[in-house]
Amino acid sequence: MSLMCFHYDPIIEFDRPLDMALATRFRPSVSADIKRGGSFRPRMDIHESKETNTVTATFELPGMKPENITIDVHKNHLTVAGEARKSDSNEEGGYTVRERSYSKFSRTLQLPFATKPDDVRAKMEDGVLTVTFPRTNPEQQAQRITIQ
Repeated sequence: MSLMCFHYDPIIEFDRPLDMALATRFRPSVSADIKRGGSFRPRMDIHESKETNTVTATFELPGMKPENITIDVHKNHLTVAGEARKSDSNEEGGYTVRERSYSKFSRTLQLPFATKPDDVRAKMEDGVLTVTFPRTNPEQQAQRITIQ
């Protein structure tokens, strides 16, 4: 048997119940968020290509269907939003287990000035939404104006 050095601090014993009470009061649990129908924030990558003069935003949306996703362009902002419904429950056998629930999300990107909604392209494949739009025009060189 080996002996271990142990330092007992009685103050910690007083702080622990207070810390636990405050943690449950001010930090909602994940299960409470699920019961409320919490929202999630899908992962997103943005890639700018100078060769094709486009910006591509890629969103991870596993299990979502294209008909449950909306893409809106308004005042130089692109908003991708969607919602996933609860799974069906099966109450046979006297109990129910439901781990998937309703959730929704919304992500907004600022578009380059004067982007037309017709210029935005979107496709969904294997739970990944890819939205492509033109980037700002390449910087033009300054042009000198002659005075007449």
